[in-house]
Amino acid sequence: MKRGIVFAIAWLTAIAAQASEAQATAMDLTQHWVGFVAIAVFVAAYVLVILEEQIHLRKSKPVLLAAGIIWMLIAVVYNGNGRPHEVEVAIRHNFLEYAELFFFLLVAMTYINAMLERGVFEALRNWLVARGFSYRALFWLTGILAFFISPIADNLTTALIMCAVVLAVGVGQPKFVAIACINIVVGANAGGAFSPFGDITTLMVWQKGVIEFKEFFVLFVPSAVNFLLPAVIMQFALPSGTPPASGGSQVQMKYGGLVIVGLFLLTIVTAISFHNFLHIPPVFGMMTGLAYLKFYGYYLRQKSKNWNQGTENPPGSSDDPYNFDVFAKIAHAEWDTLFFFYGVILAVGGLGFIGYLSVASDLVYGGLGNTGANIMVGIMSAIVDNIPVMFAVLTMSPDMPHSQWLLVTLTAGVGGSLLSIGSAAGVALMGQARGQYTFFSHLKWTPVIALGYGASIWVHLLMNG
Repeated sequence: MKRGIVFAIAWLTAIAAQASEAQATAMDLTQHWVGFVAIAVFVAAYVLVILEEQIHLRKSKPVLLAAGIIWMLIAVVYNGNGRPHEVEVAIRHNFLEYAELFFFLLVAMTYINAMLERGVFEALRNWLVARGFSYRALFWLTGILAFFISPIADNLTTALIMCAVVLAVGVGQPKFVAIACINIVVGANAGGAFSPFGDITTLMVWQKGVIEFKEFFVLFVPSAVNFLLPAVIMQFALPSGTPPASGGSQVQMKYGGLVIVGLFLLTIVTAISFHNFLHIPPVFGMMTGLAYLKFYGYYLRQKSKNWNQGTENPPGSSDDPYNFDVFAKIAHAEWDTLFFFYGVILAVGGLGFIGYLSVASDLVYGGLGNTGANIMVGIMSAIVDNIPVMFAVLTMSPDMPHSQWLLVTLTAGVGGSLLSIGSAAGVALMGQARGQYTFFSHLKWTPVIALGYGASIWVHLLMNG
């Protein structure tokens, strides 16, 4: 047993050392036919990702295929040059990057699904609808809640919850729905930028060790400016008055909903503590937190058995308040999104191994300077998804001061708000509020959002630069 452990440690150490060596001695294929074909394959895959809503092709499919083709092409060249082992080492290095992200997100998604099933977010929605707030008050409440919930939950889930509130109270007021949805998208993206848990890009930066957990919070004020400035201007376009009272039935939160919220917060604390105090990757803290939910799920199942005893109800009946299955929550994770991340990380990693990311780093960061390049990263993330953009920056690892790493974290997080297609939150809300919140209704307010984007950068440079 001891020999096995020693062998495993030695093997992993060798893999890590070989990964660095393989990257350093990689062949420059940027002018080779393989490089040109790899770029064409990646661009074609990403066009299909952008057209997902129009052609109804899940975004994971083209990038999974692109990743496989790119590494296959690389392997053909390296095998032809008698260097097959370097490709294997490079793929293992990229796959390890993905594995950490995968398990971290899987735990977070499981907790979010558990809270959805327990009716936690539905209870919040019902509370807001029942209060009888004016259109302006609802505009601000949904935006502020999106800003403060997204650092804990993800910005996509937060945006969907707040949009449900807006749709429930905005019947017959498409103008209110459109402006409120824009505000929610901006708020959710801005809130996600100052927390490692708020967006995939911030999570990637934290797990890479570029920025420590507590350092993200220096982005709070710039993120708040990014949200508040457009909101202050947009509020003057809102309709006046108060929405009519809703007569719908109120859904009660199921037993254990608040306990699961508490366990999720404890899981986050565990992940932070593992990283900060024990110097263990935060994904291990998240997996430990999954055990909290599994044990609580066991407790609920025992209560369910006692509740069903002596009745004709089958186990797991719909009226059983204690019925809870952890594995069902894992099964309902966003698998398409998780596989999309795999395709992106492996495909971009392949382009980096070919040599294109080094060329891009020299052109962008060498030509525009750190600040100009990092501002461009944010603008690019409104057109191309911010995940491959940020992964490319992390892979390039340009030599820049800490304040600039904070800047690129900010711009990659909030830049997606410039267009409705620039973030997962915007794309989801276009589907949820179809016909009311559209690409062009968002585009109308892009100059105002850009004003907030520029102001947040200025505030960051003033405070942290």
